[in-house]
Amino acid sequence: MMKLNRRHFLKTASLAAASFATSSFSATENSVPRPPSLGSSVMGLVVPKMETVRVGFIGVGQRGSGHVQHFCRLEGVEIVAICDTNPLVLDKSIEFVKQQGFKAPARHTGSERAYLELLSRKDIDMVIISTPWEWHAPMAIDTMESGKHAFVEVPLALTVEECWQIVNTAEKTQKNCMMMENVNYGRDELMVLNMVRQGVFGELLHGEAAYIHELRWQMKEINQKTGSWRTYWHTKRNGNLYPTHGLGPVSQYMNINRGDRFDYLTSMSSPALGRALYAQREFPEDHERNQLNYINGDINTSLIKTAKGRTIMVQHDTTTPRPYSRHNLIQGTNGVFAGFPNRIAIEKNGNGNFHQWDRDMAPWYDKYDHPLWQRMGQEAEKNGGHGGMDFLMLWRMVYCLRNGEALDQDVYDGAAWSMVNVLSEASVNNRSNSVNFPDFTRGGWKTGKPLGIIGA
Repeated sequence: MMKLNRRHFLKTASLAAASFATSSFSATENSVPRPPSLGSSVMGLVVPKMETVRVGFIGVGQRGSGHVQHFCRLEGVEIVAICDTNPLVLDKSIEFVKQQGFKAPARHTGSERAYLELLSRKDIDMVIISTPWEWHAPMAIDTMESGKHAFVEVPLALTVEECWQIVNTAEKTQKNCMMMENVNYGRDELMVLNMVRQGVFGELLHGEAAYIHELRWQMKEINQKTGSWRTYWHTKRNGNLYPTHGLGPVSQYMNINRGDRFDYLTSMSSPALGRALYAQREFPEDHERNQLNYINGDINTSLIKTAKGRTIMVQHDTTTPRPYSRHNLIQGTNGVFAGFPNRIAIEKNGNGNFHQWDRDMAPWYDKYDHPLWQRMGQEAEKNGGHGGMDFLMLWRMVYCLRNGEALDQDVYDGAAWSMVNVLSEASVNNRSNSVNFPDFTRGGWKTGKPLGIIGA
């Protein structure tokens, strides 16, 4: 159990602040030595079964408050405590829990280190962290050091050094640290994973992943909500700021860290024009939003090469006026699936014409719906959260803890997927030259078991 003292808080705050200032280009696999392990691998980690999972929440703003609501609908959980620096959103979540007929959770607030008080409690098993990005790594590390399992919103970390610290802490404490990539629990993504495992696409060759989501409107969130802090990242980095929503599913299709791994990346960005133009149009000339220097390219495109020679294109665009897309494309020797809109073309055992897209997905759902979605899909859609994927992710996390099963995503996944943020900036800043991915598994990927298709 960690000590709640001023020295510890200053160390934690320094780590959070450093995530803004650390130069990503200097922190590549070639320049940062692989640190020695402080424990043993947590790949496939199974912890003792918990009859009741006792939960604490750090951050209950726009994202975290939704998690609180979902947990109120899960069996076998107890919401013990909630922490937030904003007393208004904190009290709103506490009141929601009470309205559902549960005991009021303990309330922790008052300063940025109030979360340490929550972590000092002995009646919490897992902690849900839904805070601004720069706090994810220090809070995850503190959570594991306090003897609790950490579940962190995306991205897991913002520098190579932070990722190694998180991995080492997980291995030392033998605690779970899962980055909560909810898109892995979408119906389409689960179905495609099932199809890949059954060999429908043949040997995999190439994937495409994206986060294309126009979010300029968040710039109008000045003093609170996501835009109040996320806007500034467009003035601090030029790369892919948010890679994991599209990349997580493609990584699972390709068994990244479980038989293959990311080897190196090259990246380039378009001009950064859209946010400055939006600020000129939507804000007074002397407004703070018009004084910022937006450097993040409106569109970033990165290419990843895996150890097995496969390729993955990853794109980021939260600025241009265009429809939402995650691409979600997987190409194999026997055919291809692509999302937004869903379509498929298969050479053998398909519709007989791979020169045209098959857009009728009903027969494919009937045949290949993932057993997890067959079991819980109706409940997930009923409870909502991005079409049900949020609820299903949280349900699955609790299910694994209660039944002594390994989680579907581990600390190595979160670290590898998050590194596209860091390495894309490094490549962009060096004329798109390639940069190497750290191997956070320390070679464990060679023998790691692919994520299986769980039974219904």
